[in-house]
Amino acid sequence: MQLYILLASDRLEEKQENQLKENLPAIREAIENYIAEKDLPTLKMINHCDSDMCEDWQLGFEQPIKKNKQLQTPINFCNDLAEKFNLDFEVGFVEDETHEAVCYFGAEEGPGDTFMIAQYLDL
Repeated sequence: MQLYILLASDRLEEKQENQLKENLPAIREAIENYIAEKDLPTLKMINHCDSDMCEDWQLGFEQPIKKNKQLQTPINFCNDLAEKFNLDFEVGFVEDETHEAVCYFGAEEGPGDTFMIAQYLDL
């Protein structure tokens, strides 16, 4: 299964949008560093933040997942980012090049629980 985790940048209030725009370089750098540290050819960054509208942004990553245990590292990484930058994330799977969301987690939604996310993904 191809897992994706994206920054949830839609439905933000103006103050949240401004904070996100201000923190974007640091968030992007953190994701780039995470990907570089893992050094997996199948771990791909998603970086589409060209629009002036935060709701159009797609920032995160994709990676193949076979077992629920493989969720722990990316979910913990995103939980740390969520706490540091007051963010929420969308997690789901890619099927036929379409993203299918299964849940949200983070600052407002609460920390991501790898066991529950694995169930949502049918792992």
